[in-house]
Amino acid sequence: MSDRVMRFVRSRVSSFCLCVGAGLFLRAVAMGQDAALGLFRRMQYALGGADKIASIQDFEEIVKANTWNRTGQAIGEVRKRVRWIKPNHLRLDQVGPGDTYALYFNGTSGWEILPNGRLADLTGGELDFAKKYLSDFTLNIWLADRTPGYTITSPAQNVIRVSVNNKASEQIDITLDPDSLLPVKETSISLADPAHPVPSETQIRKWTTIQGIHFPERVWVLHSGVRLADITTEDVKLNIGLRPGDVATKPPDLKPDRSGR
Repeated sequence: MSDRVMRFVRSRVSSFCLCVGAGLFLRAVAMGQDAALGLFRRMQYALGGADKIASIQDFEEIVKANTWNRTGQAIGEVRKRVRWIKPNHLRLDQVGPGDTYALYFNGTSGWEILPNGRLADLTGGELDFAKKYLSDFTLNIWLADRTPGYTITSPAQNVIRVSVNNKASEQIDITLDPDSLLPVKETSISLADPAHPVPSETQIRKWTTIQGIHFPERVWVLHSGVRLADITTEDVKLNIGLRPGDVATKPPDLKPDRSGR
C-alpha cells in the first residue's frame, strides 16, 4: 500500500490577539495539572473561544498539497476533502499520484475505497488509522477538556499534551507561541502507514479566520524530521447542515467525491 502522505492531515489553528498576562503565565516552568488546564483554556480563547468551537455541528474542508517522498523527490499535487459531523461521523476523499482513496467512519466501523479501487470494510490497521484520525481530529482536540477519555497535561514550558485514554501512542504535544498562545507545532505518532508508525510533526505556517474561529491556511507535515507535505487550505465551511447520510454514502463509481457543496 502506498505511503499516504496526506491521510494524517488535520485542520489547525490561526492567530488571535493575546490577553494581558498570558505571556507571564507561559514563563512559569512548573506546570501542575490545574496550570496545564488553565493554559489549554487560554489557547481555546485565542482560537476564538470554547463555546464558539463547541457550537460547530459539522465541518467541511478542502485542501491541496505539494508532496514529497522520504528521499525528497517530488510526488505531485494531492487534493483532499474532509467532512465531519459531530460527534463521530468522518469522511475523507483524496485524489493524488498513487494515493487516491475514500474513507467513511462512524466511530465504530466504516468502509474504505483503497488506492487500487477496491472497496473494503475498515479492519485491522485501517480501522486503527480511522479511530486515531477521529480522536486526533482538531475540533475534538480543541474541546479535550469537555470530552471523556481525554487528559490534559503539560510536559514542558509552552507545551500542552492531550492524551486519549492515557495511551502514549494516542497523544498530541501542542507547542504554543509564547505571545499569541496559538499552536505553532504539533507532534504525535502517525498511523498513515498502519504497519509502520512514525513520529509526525505539523508546523503551522499561516492562518485564516472562519466565523470568528481560527483555522490553518498553510501547514507543513514532517515524518521523522522529513517534510512530506506543504498543505494549503482552500476552503472551510462550518454548520452547513451535513447529515450522516451525506458522508456515509459510497460513491457509485467508487471514486472519491471532491465536489464540495
